[in-house]
Amino acid sequence: MMRQWIRWPVVVVLLALVALGLASMPITASSADRALSRAEAVKSLAQPAALARLQGAVRLAEIGSMRDADLLAARLHDDDDRVREVAAAAMWQIWSRSGDKAIDAQYQRAIKLMESRKLDDAVAVFSDIIKKQPAFAEAWNKRATLYYMQGQFDLSLKDCDEVLKRNQNHFGALSGYGQIYIHKRDYRRAIQYLQRALKVNPNQPGTADTIELLEEKLQEQQRKTI
Repeated sequence: MMRQWIRWPVVVVLLALVALGLASMPITASSADRALSRAEAVKSLAQPAALARLQGAVRLAEIGSMRDADLLAARLHDDDDRVREVAAAAMWQIWSRSGDKAIDAQYQRAIKLMESRKLDDAVAVFSDIIKKQPAFAEAWNKRATLYYMQGQFDLSLKDCDEVLKRNQNHFGALSGYGQIYIHKRDYRRAIQYLQRALKVNPNQPGTADTIELLEEKLQEQQRKTI
């Protein structure tokens, strides 16, 4: 949930590198002349140079699978903020691929419906995708987001459960739990899930502040019950 309906095409990730100042950094001839293989990209994630790690993340955004998204999760804790940002974008990009061209085309159609606020139609398309390919975690996640937008919080929670069964690093779904429990005024659970989201991805603006506010609300609730 959260920002997860936003698409992250590789060109956006590349533009992010420019915006983050990488245009001024030296690029070796080997990396400029040809695309990295998957094995090279994975190896680059562990290199000491930030630029190498960035190049690895960008390449995996283009060709990576779910196992590569799990590798990228470690880079969410990178000591370079540019690497952290691009790693998160790359993870979203990978999560948005099912591995089936027909399903991916249907997924993009559902995204457009979602962006157009045709929520019922988008739910129907994502439901069809889930029926065809239940292992595709991001279809569950998008439908969870739609249910949240419609105020169907219990249905959203059930879909978040399905997301985490398939993708334990899905910090968007973990944050989504938190948002739902805030609406339910179950601040204790909201805090727990937001803390889990931060543990996976500590680069979520405002989440730490939200947790602090929720802790105050929880204390207020407890005082009223005494």
